[in-house]
Amino acid sequence: MRLHIANGRLIDPANGVDGEHDLYIADGHVAAVGQAPDGFHADRRLDARGLAVLPGLVDLSARVTQPGAAAFAPAELRAALAGGVTTLVLPPDAGAPLDEPGKVDALMRQAEPGHCRVRPLGAMTVGLAGETLAEMDLLAAAGCLAFAQGDLGIADTRALWGAMRYASGQGHALWLRPQDPWLARGAVAASGAYAERLGLQGLPPQAETLALQTIFELQRATGARVHLARLSTAAGLDLLRAAKREGLPVTADVSANSLHLTDVDIGFFDTNFHLQPPLRGQRDRAAIQAALADGVIDALCSDHTPVESQAKAAPFPLSQPGATGLELLLSLALKWARDSRRPVSEALARVTSGPAAVLRAITPLAPPAGQLGVGASADLCLADLDAEWLIMPGALQSRSGHTPFASMMLPGRVRATVVGGSLAWETTV
Repeated sequence: MRLHIANGRLIDPANGVDGEHDLYIADGHVAAVGQAPDGFHADRRLDARGLAVLPGLVDLSARVTQPGAAAFAPAELRAALAGGVTTLVLPPDAGAPLDEPGKVDALMRQAEPGHCRVRPLGAMTVGLAGETLAEMDLLAAAGCLAFAQGDLGIADTRALWGAMRYASGQGHALWLRPQDPWLARGAVAASGAYAERLGLQGLPPQAETLALQTIFELQRATGARVHLARLSTAAGLDLLRAAKREGLPVTADVSANSLHLTDVDIGFFDTNFHLQPPLRGQRDRAAIQAALADGVIDALCSDHTPVESQAKAAPFPLSQPGATGLELLLSLALKWARDSRRPVSEALARVTSGPAAVLRAITPLAPPAGQLGVGASADLCLADLDAEWLIMPGALQSRSGHTPFASMMLPGRVRATVVGGSLAWETTV
């Protein structure tokens, strides 16, 4: 299919483009920017007047499978497209970990044309039990991007050391959530005065810093490449900044929830704010915003985790952590730009070219994402950057409407999403 996207404001942070340029797409790739190539005849023309033409968003943490099953959830795939997300990383599910090649094959066979591109993380250990290493080579050959333990962590440092040695030797990367499992046991909120006032068991910042110190020390010994998922503390960001200055092969992301919210937003035990990692204090939020601005943090992710209503209806300590976020990622990036008076292109880079660079660092042969230069995959979205929309949980595409941003007005709305040169999502609402 040949597609002509006309009259839009093309914003492509990876290539330093921000201006009115037509885009010409053929055979699933960008054929030209600005002027049509010789002999180009479009099968369809999209008039993007008043809209921004953006690279498809790349989300480094989004759960789009059925709970406890290695099967895609159609509602979550629709949510990705409605949010302009064309590539996402699928974290491991403790109920159905991808620890065997057959499980990966079965999951990836479900992918259909027009869906967003899903890059699964394989289980680092069998059953995510933190003991026996999974067959990383076979899982990588089956399509796993890297290897992770999800939020479970590894209590046995020898097992982590072994995983890092093996991954380094075989050219694999590890995707780690830095959290000490002993300090995290039973914790449902960030430690501090507010958790004490509510009587909630708190998670101290040392849970993150101790885990980071262990990871960095083992990196020095093994040379393993590591991506750190969803950092949340000012002290942890200081350690990351030092590790990057040292030259360790490390990248990192933060959750859009942690970028905007703090522990006091929990209010009177509102389980929509029960998240993992838990919301922390204002100093931590300010440090996250600064690290995102100066590039210490490579990417902003949605941390999309659909939770059923029954699981959120429980008392706060017993409720399931998580929130829907795929459809909000672009808006929350734009809100950060507006609130901090940063350029729009900078915010867009944190959800397009930044996370795409993380993927390329891990798998150099991966198809290019997060940019719209000539020859790039035609994964993009059209968005009204000036639109303001009210977050109504019942109107979201996700099967779960639980979000801490419910009833808030947010900037920017995706109007259409293109994957591989084909129109995959379109709305006039």
